[in-house]
Amino acid sequence: MKNFLRLAFVMLVLTSCSSTRKALSKDDRKIDITFVQINDVYEIAPLSGGKEGGMARVATLKKEYKQKNPNTFLVMAGDFVSPSVYNSLQYEGKAIRGKQMVEAMNAAGMDFAIFGNHEFDIKESELQERINESNFQWISSNAFHKTASGVVPFTYRNTTIPKTFVLNVKDADGTSAKIGFISVVLPFNKADYVSYTDALSTAKDLYNQLKDSVDAVVAITHQSIEEDERLAKEIPGLAAILGGHEHDQRFEKVGNIYITKAMANAKSAYVINLAINKKKNKIKVTPKLEKLNETVGIDSVANAVVQKWQDIAEKNYSSLGFDAKKVLISKGEPLDGRESEVRSHPTNLTKLIVASIADAVPNADVVLMNSGSIRVDDILQAPVTEYDVIRALPFGGGIREVDMKGSLLIKTLEQGKKNIGTGGYLLYNENLVNANDKWLLNTIPIDPSKTYHVAITDFLLTGKEANLEYLNPTNVDVVKTYDAVTSITDPRSDVRLAVVKYLEKQ
Repeated sequence: MKNFLRLAFVMLVLTSCSSTRKALSKDDRKIDITFVQINDVYEIAPLSGGKEGGMARVATLKKEYKQKNPNTFLVMAGDFVSPSVYNSLQYEGKAIRGKQMVEAMNAAGMDFAIFGNHEFDIKESELQERINESNFQWISSNAFHKTASGVVPFTYRNTTIPKTFVLNVKDADGTSAKIGFISVVLPFNKADYVSYTDALSTAKDLYNQLKDSVDAVVAITHQSIEEDERLAKEIPGLAAILGGHEHDQRFEKVGNIYITKAMANAKSAYVINLAINKKKNKIKVTPKLEKLNETVGIDSVANAVVQKWQDIAEKNYSSLGFDAKKVLISKGEPLDGRESEVRSHPTNLTKLIVASIADAVPNADVVLMNSGSIRVDDILQAPVTEYDVIRALPFGGGIREVDMKGSLLIKTLEQGKKNIGTGGYLLYNENLVNANDKWLLNTIPIDPSKTYHVAITDFLLTGKEANLEYLNPTNVDVVKTYDAVTSITDPRSDVRLAVVKYLEKQ
């Protein structure tokens, strides 16, 4: 009898365990998907003295969320291979051109990326190399490869980069879901190997193709906040818009659609959770801002990649005479180097650079510089180091001196005004002003027949800037061109050195 009771008890326990397992494995028709979103990341290492950002912190954040939810995915919403100070450096005989960023993104566990406008800064062959080196999924809905034989999709290791992508996920109890992705980028960069379709109409068409075959559609975008808001109004069925481009943190809600944009350089990330209830056919979207500061740990695997590239960069900087870690500005107002700003009006950063050139050439009447020389496309926060100066002016270049007729100077200044919004928008000294259709130097109108001593960046003197082809030493109104300075101790040899020397005096 006792043996029978023992056997009955064991059978009861086993039956109970089996029932529990079945209950736990039952599909509850509910599933969560988490996206960790970053955008506009040009620096693989932390900034602000190591206190903010860095791809090793991004890696940690993804791992932490993936421990909570295995269906966690890291998303880059454009702008990462350029602009970067690394792009002017060499490694193994070749320009780096974003190689360091792709390697760091791979180490951080990147899952999805789209093109930003700055991906097309680099050469066609260089971009293809970066794409092929990546271990993540690219999506490109409205940017295509313009070739000699026609416009075709970009490729990843000879596989077509898709216009849309469907992510299939499943959770522990067996609930599955399909998430559709579309991506759009603004047609800002007119590189000759890129062709764009209209972002809004493309997104609408692709959304309509996807919506009935997936549980949710997410748009990953790289365009202005106004364009994202319009996208949300035109496609109210989107689950979320994960955006980039502004560099400033943005959080908007249009109807039921959240639009999120993190701080540039991974100083923050947005974590977007999609809670899909297939029983009720509902999606709950919960966005959360995560600041990537000292409270977030450094992932050792990603950090090893970061350190490798920092060592490579340090050797490059040292050979050019720079101490990347030296602090030049310990406190004060942030320096605005955003492309949209420096190419449309003077900022405190452009004024600083122009003042530095004037300091390097004290006998110059006028300083001329093309805004396209400034490539940081970011706001520099104190402490500002020599590395930040290199970031702002990655191409460097010398400062040339010329004697120029006033007529040519006026013509150049007028064209510089017309070049607003492009790299040919000109920057000049503050005592030179345009008023009542006249150019005044120290309140005196520029005399077309007079000769002026001009300090000018060497690229601008080549005639290669758009609409300024005539600005070169062969122009008869360039009365005299002085020899280029090559000594690395002379601030005229490199505009970055001029900025460093100027700031050291302050």
